[in-house]
Amino acid sequence: MKKIMMLAATLCSLISFAQIKMPAPSPNQKITQEFGVASIELTYSRPSIKGRSLLKENSDLAPLGTLWRTGANAATRLVFTDKVMMGGKLLDTGAYVLYTIPGKDYWEIIINKGLSNWGTDGYKESEDVNRFKVKAHKMGSETETFTMQFANVMAESCELHLMWGNTAVHIPMSVNVKDKIRAQVEKALSAEKVNPNAYQSAANFYYEWDKDLPKALTAITKATEANGKAYWLFLLQAKIQRDLGDKVSAKASAEKCIELATAAKNDDYVKQGGDLIKNL
Repeated sequence: MKKIMMLAATLCSLISFAQIKMPAPSPNQKITQEFGVASIELTYSRPSIKGRSLLKENSDLAPLGTLWRTGANAATRLVFTDKVMMGGKLLDTGAYVLYTIPGKDYWEIIINKGLSNWGTDGYKESEDVNRFKVKAHKMGSETETFTMQFANVMAESCELHLMWGNTAVHIPMSVNVKDKIRAQVEKALSAEKVNPNAYQSAANFYYEWDKDLPKALTAITKATEANGKAYWLFLLQAKIQRDLGDKVSAKASAEKCIELATAAKNDDYVKQGGDLIKNL
């Protein structure tokens, strides 16, 4: 009986020990960034320096001139839900592995298909999809834990920033969304029964993206006809008319915007309409 009780106590101790959760030395991070009309998903592990040498020849961490998994544990992964331009090459949708070769002045960026690789184990150059170089920058302060983040996210461009120690690397990316939006706009406007809201979207696209002012004016005119109380539409109409050189019509549209915005108690649009008139 005594032996049974000791065995039971040992098992309980082992079970309790197995349930203890400790902080990961290099915690994982997953980031999803909306980009263009799609998204990019980044998954990587974040090692910390902890007093070790970094980004030097034969350093403990990420030695110069050596293939690096760009993090810790499994190789860093990128998933694109739309085609993305990186390093002058168009990458198709799908999942990729991000490797780097750190250098003193430039880093080599490697996009690879080795999705099952653990770190650099299993890496094959034949599975490289793209290779290009980016400049390494020195930071004024030190980053203890390896950090990756998306920055300068615009409609058709963004950057993936890598920061560790006092070094930063910026990887530029771009997408072509203009053609996709144009196709959507043209499809919406060619429908047998056009949704009035489509005219506003079309006007914004032709004005902001395509810089086609005549098409923008046609669309915004139909939008204001469909919704005669939408002061924001009259402001857009005034901008388009102004850029076409029709100051008389631009002033009339801006005054309509002010009138409707005043009734709606929207001081911001009242001010914008007034500013537009002042600058005609």
